[in-house]
Amino acid sequence: MSVAYREKETPLSDSIFVPSPSLSLSLSSSPATSKPSIGFSHIVHELMTRQIRDILLISSPYSIFNFEEDGNLEDKLINEYNGLHLGYPPRITGAASAEEAFWLLKNKSFDMVILAPHANDSGAAALGREIKKFRHDIPVILLAHGTKGLLTYSESSETTAFDNEFIWSGSPDLLLSMIKITEDHLNVDNDTQKAGVRVLLLVEDSPEYYSYFLPVIYKEIVSQTQALLNVGLNEKIKLLTMRTRPKILLARNFEEAVHFYHRYRSFLLGVISDTRLPREGKTDPAAGVTLLSRIRKDIPELPLLLMSAESDNQKAAVDIPAVFMDKNASNLSREIHNFFLPYLGFGDFVFRTPDGREICRAENLCKLEAMLANVPDESILYHAAGNHFSAWLMARAESDLALKFRSVKLADFKNADEIRQYLISSINHFRTSCQQGIISKFNHTHFDATISEFSKIGHGSLGGKARGIAFMGALLRQHAAIASKYPKININMLKTLVICTDVVDAFVRENNLADIADSSASDAQIAAAFEKADLPDELLKKLKVYLSQVTFPLAIRASRQQEDTFFDTDRQCGHTCMIPNNQSVLSARLAALARAIKRVCATTYFATFSTLRKNSGNQPFNESMAIMIQQLAGGHYGDYFYPAVSGSAASYNYYPFSHMKPEDGIVRMALGFGGAVLNDSRTLRFSPKYPTIFPQFSSVQETLNHSQRYFYALKINGLNDSDCSGAFYELVKREVDESVNEFPVQALASTYLIEENRIRDTFQSNGTSIMTLAPLLKYDGMGLSGFLCDLLEIGQKGLGCPVEIDFSLQLDPQKPGCCDFSIVQIRPMSSNAVQRNCRINESERQEALCFSNQALGNGVHHQLKDVVYVKPETFRPDQTPAIAEDLKKLNDGLVKSHCAYLLMGPGRWGTSDRWLGIPVSWRDISGAGAIIELRNEQLKVDPSRGSHFFNHITSKGIPYITIDQVSEKPPNGRDDYFDWTQIHQLPTISETAYVRHVRFEQALKLKIDGKNSQCVINRG
Repeated sequence: MSVAYREKETPLSDSIFVPSPSLSLSLSSSPATSKPSIGFSHIVHELMTRQIRDILLISSPYSIFNFEEDGNLEDKLINEYNGLHLGYPPRITGAASAEEAFWLLKNKSFDMVILAPHANDSGAAALGREIKKFRHDIPVILLAHGTKGLLTYSESSETTAFDNEFIWSGSPDLLLSMIKITEDHLNVDNDTQKAGVRVLLLVEDSPEYYSYFLPVIYKEIVSQTQALLNVGLNEKIKLLTMRTRPKILLARNFEEAVHFYHRYRSFLLGVISDTRLPREGKTDPAAGVTLLSRIRKDIPELPLLLMSAESDNQKAAVDIPAVFMDKNASNLSREIHNFFLPYLGFGDFVFRTPDGREICRAENLCKLEAMLANVPDESILYHAAGNHFSAWLMARAESDLALKFRSVKLADFKNADEIRQYLISSINHFRTSCQQGIISKFNHTHFDATISEFSKIGHGSLGGKARGIAFMGALLRQHAAIASKYPKININMLKTLVICTDVVDAFVRENNLADIADSSASDAQIAAAFEKADLPDELLKKLKVYLSQVTFPLAIRASRQQEDTFFDTDRQCGHTCMIPNNQSVLSARLAALARAIKRVCATTYFATFSTLRKNSGNQPFNESMAIMIQQLAGGHYGDYFYPAVSGSAASYNYYPFSHMKPEDGIVRMALGFGGAVLNDSRTLRFSPKYPTIFPQFSSVQETLNHSQRYFYALKINGLNDSDCSGAFYELVKREVDESVNEFPVQALASTYLIEENRIRDTFQSNGTSIMTLAPLLKYDGMGLSGFLCDLLEIGQKGLGCPVEIDFSLQLDPQKPGCCDFSIVQIRPMSSNAVQRNCRINESERQEALCFSNQALGNGVHHQLKDVVYVKPETFRPDQTPAIAEDLKKLNDGLVKSHCAYLLMGPGRWGTSDRWLGIPVSWRDISGAGAIIELRNEQLKVDPSRGSHFFNHITSKGIPYITIDQVSEKPPNGRDDYFDWTQIHQLPTISETAYVRHVRFEQALKLKIDGKNSQCVINRG
């Protein structure tokens, strides 16, 4: 930055806490002899009288949360530089359609409308105009996804659709700036006249640039105005904090800038102007120079900043004189910071002796509290007598604490030490009361693990996983009634510490790890490079403080910035490391945690995940990753630690059974950690709406075949404190039969009595333990199934789409019939872009080889060339066992050749009744990639809907299709149909008396619309 002039006055940031000009004006209405606190309190409550309290955002609730990014709006408005936490945030109501928006506008009062249309939404302008016609007094803001979505701003048009237009940059600070700039324009007249609040004028006509500048400027204004705690603030102070900060006005042409200048010239803090501006309807390349030159003549000492993308304009800035800034500078935000720092009049609290000698400096309230314990008595008395403590706090908008200090007098205390203790205790009480119930920035000097639910290190994004946890915590606070509805279920949000994306990015950048990851290095080489790299010292310092208070087992997970959004739901991209965290030596636990963090970082650069990331289509700035350190739910059982149950609940089920509907949802649960839930077909699956229907447990034999036989646990004992190399520990696979003496197994198992060939729904020592979870679900005394239904409904409404919720459930032998329910993660239901758009069009129906209205599954499948079918011309119901034998032989050969195939045949597959279908076991048809169940005149039985292979088809995502066979293609194309003519024309690969194997030259395209249970098969 080139500074073309020097201020005549010394910046106030190093002075002995003379109140800022705005505060001096705000107190001037009170006589000098009156109590300042009364006058200031009166004025403060008259400031910011027109606030944005209710916003209509035409978008989904999850989009709202995504705009807010990693915290609530209140967490961004107080101090954007330090993490911004502000109480009483605007209430945002989401509307997903124009009809819903107008209904809300008719029935509720709003202060602002933000329209965030899709990129190709051509109706946004029309909707904006209709809203303005209906409510002409309400600001309507367009938040576009790019320049293509912008509408031309026309000052003269009476039908302008929007009051302002912004471009979404991916930064949540932009949404906050949109709200605050609107408030500033609404309140500037009142606040300048009543309190002398300062005004900063920004003159810029480009939405791209002011969408970038405003968040940066607000960050600088707030960070210089406030020395906030690194944790939250209480609600009343949050309400008052921003009221005395400088207002920012945005002018988008020369005439508007001149108008603002003349109206608020007595309150100007500074002017920032572009060089090229619209003037009298045309672009004037020197309008900014003209504007600043006039202002310089009127106010010689006023800070002025001229911006331009043309470096030749620097000479014009020197002539004004003004500071010049190149818009193309790579460190533009830093340049802006360097402009603001000397001129705002706020800085450190400087402890001095009465003669003015500096003792020490406190940059924030936390440091102030610490230093108060050691500064000399004469310094305490000097600052207290001059009301310096209250003036410094007032300048930083810590109004309540400032007024508390100002309300007392020296005569109220016996000596300096009593004043000292009063100040320290007041500040400490204030800080302590403000840390609970928020996403707090980790403060290594004041971290308290007993009250901190969710903390973060850094200023960047939390990433998808962590964002989901924070969002779910917010939802549960909004739906507090669910806790009273299910008193036997204790809802627990696992204690979480997040290392934000900016910290992780710095670690990768400073160790040049991205270059290694982008090279042809193997996964092992990438892991070794990350392991040798050094985590930042400041991060290690904070982690050491964290571990000094946290001794429970931990899970370290990757949390990518775009993960778990509608456009990126690949939950496999990233690794989880678990550490026991129970060594007696702190250094050993810190080394283990550090290695686990580096390992998780490394795995996201492994070949598989790197390919997924490069193919995702995301911009480079969206690839950032956070690290989530999360408490492990579970209990200690001998040498092992594990939860009684891990589960995953989905609000939509593509494989409904019996009279279930897809929207009834599906739950998968298993004993121990969640590896079994993701990888084993033996996990228990059920609909939470019908918790007593278990298709995999339809008989004693089926129960024995499909019950869980092993589970995962974390070994926690027998660790060597001096061995820091074992940074993370893989889960141990344990047999259920070997763990029958442990409480979770006994609490959740049924017992198979071999002599009676029956299963009892309780644990008994005289039989074989079968993991059915029946004691938990069949009698459901705690209401778990209803709770899961309600939780999925809350999550789905919040995210605006079907959701998956991962959870853990812990049982306590001292509290029978009760459980601790821990939410591990929430995300949109996992599906790729093809699977999300599986609507079947008319041309696909007309050209189909097969069409069905009774299909289970969802998505598009291209891998099937082979078809194995029961020949209709030789089929006989009395020969179904022989048909099963033929199928087994064909299947064995195809499995060895790694050829998945389409299987077709009449009746129920896998039935135990030979007269109802083909009595195969799953191993007889294990190579099937899709299954068709035909209903014809010979076997016209009710469809089984895959009941005999429920676990296999759902865990493997195998389409299961039922067809009411007809002799010819229906004219409407919407009835079940299968074209046998095409099948019979194919060359035979192999054949038996009852079964034929044929092959298409190109893979078939099998498409299932899971929401409508329709399937179409077309030739490739």
